[in-house]
Amino acid sequence: MRHKVAGRTLGRKTNHRIAMWRNMAVALFTHGQITTTLPKAKSVQPFVEKLITTARRGDLTARRRVVKAIGNPILVPFDLKDHDRKALRADGYRVNSYHELQDGPRVVQKLFDEIAPRYADRPGGYTRIIKLARHRIGDGADLCVLQLVGDEDGPQVAGRFSRRREKANHREAFAARVRKAPAKAEQAPVEQPQAESSAEENPPTES
Repeated sequence: MRHKVAGRTLGRKTNHRIAMWRNMAVALFTHGQITTTLPKAKSVQPFVEKLITTARRGDLTARRRVVKAIGNPILVPFDLKDHDRKALRADGYRVNSYHELQDGPRVVQKLFDEIAPRYADRPGGYTRIIKLARHRIGDGADLCVLQLVGDEDGPQVAGRFSRRREKANHREAFAARVRKAPAKAEQAPVEQPQAESSAEENPPTES
């Protein structure tokens, strides 16, 4: 029995679990949010927030501790095959003739230069967990989104696509078309039927 043993094992050995945390933290720092299961998100959240707290110090010792925890991988936020070599070179990436990545900006540099200064005045709570209204196909596990606070420009996280905005856009477009349409000419007043007038003009004669 696991008395007084904090944390979740997640069915993994210690080295495997730490490697999973490292990969999830790198993906979170790269993209700003990741979709995973709820137990994994709750397990990696303290690990990520401690890294951000360490990076807020900004000194060499803090950088060495972060590099020891997650390494110093190359920052790859997009598919390199969709960009030519000149565009990648302008962004700081270096690829060979086979379009294989050789060097580029680092994740730790982004953490210290962009992410950590954003939370300089925030005493913890750098991430949030948003539960999704869908489940993983294989085992039906509950899915959620782990994202950095203040980075809400990512993909849809509501779980179900809302059509309220789409309907509002349709209404606005229809109202704009109605305003631009030329005003219709006023219709002439409808004349009353004159069926009884002919009978009054020619009364029936008595025989």
